[in-house]
Amino acid sequence: MLVLLLATSALQSGWSQSNALPSLGNSEGISLGAERKLGDRIARELYRDPDYLEDPILDEYIQRLWAPLVKAAAARGELSPDLQVRFAWRILLGRDRSVNAFALPGGYLGVHLGLIAVVSSNDELASVLAHELSHVTQRHIARSMDEQSKMTPWVIGSMILGALAASKNPQAAQGLIVGGQAAAIQSQLSYSRDMEREADRVGYGVLKDAGYDPQGFVGMFGKLQLAAGANDNGAYPYLRSHPLTTERIADMQARLQLNGAHSRPSADTEQAMLAARARVMSQSSVEALKAWTQDNNSTSAQATPVQKAGALYAATLAHLQLRDFAAAERSLQNLSQWTANTPATRRLVTLLQAEVAARQARFDVALSMLETLGSKPLQRPEMMATAQALLRLPSHPARTAITQQLREQVTQAPYDAQAWTTLASMLALQGQTLPSLRAEGEAQMARMDWTGAVDRFRAAQDWARNNRLQAGDHIEATIVDTRLRQVQAQIREMQTER
Repeated sequence: MLVLLLATSALQSGWSQSNALPSLGNSEGISLGAERKLGDRIARELYRDPDYLEDPILDEYIQRLWAPLVKAAAARGELSPDLQVRFAWRILLGRDRSVNAFALPGGYLGVHLGLIAVVSSNDELASVLAHELSHVTQRHIARSMDEQSKMTPWVIGSMILGALAASKNPQAAQGLIVGGQAAAIQSQLSYSRDMEREADRVGYGVLKDAGYDPQGFVGMFGKLQLAAGANDNGAYPYLRSHPLTTERIADMQARLQLNGAHSRPSADTEQAMLAARARVMSQSSVEALKAWTQDNNSTSAQATPVQKAGALYAATLAHLQLRDFAAAERSLQNLSQWTANTPATRRLVTLLQAEVAARQARFDVALSMLETLGSKPLQRPEMMATAQALLRLPSHPARTAITQQLREQVTQAPYDAQAWTTLASMLALQGQTLPSLRAEGEAQMARMDWTGAVDRFRAAQDWARNNRLQAGDHIEATIVDTRLRQVQAQIREMQTER
């Protein structure tokens, strides 16, 4: 059974000397349904982790890189229609500084902010996602699980959660790991070398077909080589420098030459600003935040425009976290001078301006700034920021339109817990109590908090019994009844399988 810690996979296995590797075959392992159920159980715990992060800007960034990879994998025949429908294909962000990503059963992927912070290009980050995607599409997790078939799903799930906890804190992991020490368990949860080779080979093709520069693989391997020591907390000696990393880099360079791939300029102001956001949001200590406000790249004459933009974005956000609003405004003004060259960078600056205004309770100013972006319908970061501003302003004519957009968002992405929560608040503000309670229940379901969902759906039923229903409430009441039965069935199934 397996969890892929990115640094582990980069250091554990060598690359084949051959450019074309044979497929490992289609060993069935456990069924798709069983793997998805196990993934749901693990994801449920990750949603409850304090490090789990919902940030519309970084979520959008990751999804923008991820979507072309999934499309390319499907076009290449790596991702079957059945797998595409039955697996979750969700990426969960973690507020952790380690350079790390991992694939989980059932199509869930985890990405730490430390990974986003360290990459120098979209191609590098996409190379990681392509590698992880390929582990899932090639059913490597199912094959590894098949080798642990004597263990119950709950034991396997505990092992995975323990390995994840140990990657951050080996002491904290001891309560989660079943049947051994963290290092011993991790050795059982590792992909084989053949699986790593296949994920590298398939991932390269997916990355290239998705329109990314495969040179991103080489750049990322180099960063992993440097980051291995930082990720090694003593519990995993194999995370330290390993000669196989050098072999993998050399082999990938040979693959690039053979396929005629050439490196493209990677300096990207938008990417630098997003990496800066990840760096600051992964920090919580006052000392660390103060350090980001004093980055020499923000003032150095030798710094490139891209470096200046990244440093000034980080300084603005760090000042904001420290509640030094005057300093945040000054950094923001300087940032604007270095980011007027493209619509994408101007958009990020405007979103940051709205964020600074909202943190000062200047919600009317935040709303005015967001309105200048002008996209209709609103993109998700604009939609969420606009809704949050409207929730804190007196009656505003835009509430109806934003409520409708939130409804459309949760219809298209029913797992969007943050959108459900925001919709619930917006509906409550408009006196739509039953739909609001239902939305609260849906938000808990999206986070797989079954107990919380039962509580909200029962509250909705109680309200429906004791109040006069408004137009449309009868439909909402029927949906609530159905959803409550579904959650209760889920709880019974989990209790049976434990």
